[in-house]
Amino acid sequence: MPRRWPSGSLQSVEPRILDPEPVLSLDRYVSQGGGRGLDAARRLGPIDIIDHVEASGLRGRGGAGFPTGVKWRTVAENLSPTVPPSVVINAAEGEPGSFKDRMILRRNPYKILEGALVAATAIGADRVTVAMKASFEEELDRVREAIAAVRDAGWADGVELAVVEGPSAYLYGEETALLEVVAGRAPFPRIAPPFRHGVEDVGADPFSAAHVTMAGPDNATPAPPTLVNNAETLANVPGILAEGPDWYRSVGTAESPGTVVCTITGHTRRHGVAEFAMGTPLREVVDTVGGGPREGVVVAALSGVANPLLPGAELDAPVSYEGMKEAGAGLGAAAAVLFAVNVTAVLPVTPSNVGVFQFACMLVLGVYGVGQADALAYGIVLQAVEVATAVALGSPALVKEGLSWREVRVRALHASPVHLEPLPGRASPERA
Repeated sequence: MPRRWPSGSLQSVEPRILDPEPVLSLDRYVSQGGGRGLDAARRLGPIDIIDHVEASGLRGRGGAGFPTGVKWRTVAENLSPTVPPSVVINAAEGEPGSFKDRMILRRNPYKILEGALVAATAIGADRVTVAMKASFEEELDRVREAIAAVRDAGWADGVELAVVEGPSAYLYGEETALLEVVAGRAPFPRIAPPFRHGVEDVGADPFSAAHVTMAGPDNATPAPPTLVNNAETLANVPGILAEGPDWYRSVGTAESPGTVVCTITGHTRRHGVAEFAMGTPLREVVDTVGGGPREGVVVAALSGVANPLLPGAELDAPVSYEGMKEAGAGLGAAAAVLFAVNVTAVLPVTPSNVGVFQFACMLVLGVYGVGQADALAYGIVLQAVEVATAVALGSPALVKEGLSWREVRVRALHASPVHLEPLPGRASPERA
């Protein structure tokens, strides 16, 4: 039974993060109020800066939603006695369907840099590194222009500003993998908490997976910690410092304050990026940005590869960390890929993607109550006859709890709008 979500409507708010038009110069940014957050931070000092960010309730916009103030405080409490810490901006956006960080960088890179300089002031960092993918050519140009302007204006006195161009690999966006790339290594995640894996190599450690000395609590090593924040997260910081935590909390929900920049793609009339108050129903976001489904009705939404599919019946769930969790999915990077009836996404089965195919079956069928074992068996059967299947089944009625894997298979093979398409040159799948 779908939940009865409380009715809601879009909170009318002035854009806080995503400027309506590109801000093409630092002077223009300052004329719109830019720089006031950094000025306030330097008046307040490190402890009060962190107190402000923590009181605002800002949560990381990279996907995990970890409290930003807690993260900053953790780094500040584990500094090296000899080497200053660093700030790294995670702008290596790679979550499927997410384009919000690139859009923010195109519109206003100055806001992100200001947020990073506030963070550097809070933890005493002497370096800010913008980690991006080499393929983000337009965004790289904008960031380099912004860095030059910020330097010339004296905003970054005592702080080195740098850009690191990394690979297009999905793993590059994970925090510890990102720090590996910044340090000149391949993008392989590490087990240690991100703040412990600094970008400064201060010695070899044969017991570390990376074979370098990591930062530790209570000054256990000379290695400095690194503060990594998502680009959108840092774009929120100048406003918090300039206007105060209460202003920030005046929009959104108690658990998810502020606004969020959403990406809508998939089977919608149009694709786009826009900013909404946290707590806005996902359906309103989809209709406003995407114009509704391209045809038919939305049957599922995917908000990140690590999150379960959200059935269409739950599309009124609030776009917030707690709302999407209650709906059985997750907010992730607020990027929703929509799947609609009468649209088939074909996944050919080849020896190289058998595992992905079987995982997709478990993911899709699990939304409708089919256990993992049955769903996996269904995937194996379909793989055995070399067919492709739709990414989303058209109706929950086709697959319900209690069906055996054989019944699931038979019903799915005969069901419409699910379309099973044999690979070229192969026999059609059996129908019984």
